[in-house]
Amino acid sequence: MAVSETPVHGDQPTVASPTGQRDHKELSAAAFERTRMPMVVADARQPEYPIVLANQAFLDLTGYAADEIVGRNCRFLQGTGTSPAAVAEVRYALTAGKGVDVELLNYKKDGSSFWNQLHVSPILDDDGEVAYFFASQIDVTKYRKVQALEASEHRLLMEVDHRAKNVLAIVDSIVRLSNADNPAAYASAVQERVQSLARAHALLSENSWKAIDIRNVIEAQISRYPNSHITMSEPEYLVVPEAVQPLSLVIHELAVNAVTHGALSRHGHGRLAIAWEPSPEDGRLIMIWTESGGAPRPQELIKGFGTIIVGALIEKQLRGSITRDWRDDSLAVTLEIRPG
Repeated sequence: MAVSETPVHGDQPTVASPTGQRDHKELSAAAFERTRMPMVVADARQPEYPIVLANQAFLDLTGYAADEIVGRNCRFLQGTGTSPAAVAEVRYALTAGKGVDVELLNYKKDGSSFWNQLHVSPILDDDGEVAYFFASQIDVTKYRKVQALEASEHRLLMEVDHRAKNVLAIVDSIVRLSNADNPAAYASAVQERVQSLARAHALLSENSWKAIDIRNVIEAQISRYPNSHITMSEPEYLVVPEAVQPLSLVIHELAVNAVTHGALSRHGHGRLAIAWEPSPEDGRLIMIWTESGGAPRPQELIKGFGTIIVGALIEKQLRGSITRDWRDDSLAVTLEIRPG
């Protein structure tokens, strides 16, 4: 179709000397070509808005030659990863004769992708009709990568902060609730409990802070007390990272009590069975710690500091409950927790 000669005038310069005003068209043309920002001009009076001008920066960015882009619509830069919503936004602006700023994924001639910060604005003729569309592009791929890296680092810092607060809350409980009557005993108890946390932390690190089978959590705490009379049930159950440390400390306290007063305190006589079963109804974990053949039931049950710590950890950290059932020389401890 024939293209009518419609008068089109460029924008007046914002700042210009008399000489600059006189030569501003030529200077504008030189700036268009020499700028390092990729630019194109498309004819709005023809179907498909074909490219009629492009500068060298646009060719350098896209990898196309001049004869490969003139007369084509800029859609050739789109690909499988280009957002349909972003394309629709550009299409609407062109149809309405309006400007638009959008960021979309485009593709070079060699198939490699880049993030394009696209600015499109209409150029009007003397009758106020849209004659051309001017478009500038900025490759913001590196900026996008920096943003993604910053977001990843922010998430990592938030996770580290969360983990630090979690373990510090447990340490705070250890320090506050451990028996302070005897300084030497107090120091030893705190040290052993912190070492228990350290073993749990090492286990988490070895597993990249992912969920860990409860059997491994228990073994990390009772491996210090090798005994052929310790048995464990077999079902796999994954403990989420946030629950590994408080649960490890609970196991530590139960094991210390068994070695000091319970089934593991009589070599060759006592037995310890540890069983667990997830509740399918509400996601609770039911763990039963059963000691038999150990020391006889104490006549007076004293609520020691280990008992207090275990209760605090189960209620506040693991959102559960604990019950103890003494029967002559046996003890069954039932833990109902929500480690997820």
